[in-house]
Amino acid sequence: MSTPTEVALARHWRMDVNMGPDLTPDWQLCPAITEFQPTWPPNFEDSTTYDSEGWEESTKTSQSWQIEATFNRKVSEDSTTFSTVHEKLRTVSFGFDAASKVGVRFYKRDGSPEAYSGTVLVEWEDQGGDYKALGQVKVTLKGTGQLNLITNPVTP
Repeated sequence: MSTPTEVALARHWRMDVNMGPDLTPDWQLCPAITEFQPTWPPNFEDSTTYDSEGWEESTKTSQSWQIEATFNRKVSEDSTTFSTVHEKLRTVSFGFDAASKVGVRFYKRDGSPEAYSGTVLVEWEDQGGDYKALGQVKVTLKGTGQLNLITNPVTP
């Protein structure tokens, strides 16, 4: 087995949003991402007993996940519409119950095996700025339910 020599780049991440129903997903690229940070921290609880001879023990009891992403808002040439994927995330952020959730998948664009999917709640935060700033939005996608390991959709 050879040792990898290339360094992975942060920009290798890609994210798709399900624009269709759960049973027949319609995955579409979330364009113009400028920052992307997925996390899936576990929760460990102390399970030490007298039987451990003074060594601490821990038990994993749960796990959460989320994605923080920033993207440039893209508008049509006549400045009348935004990206349909961006609009899906924005409108879901106003929903409740089933309307507050959307499916996402994220993966390495080079086809390597790192790829995930799940359902998220959306927090939408316009970044504002001065007259020179680009129109950017930061979204926090809070996983609700399991983060699934999937086959990378761009695997050759």
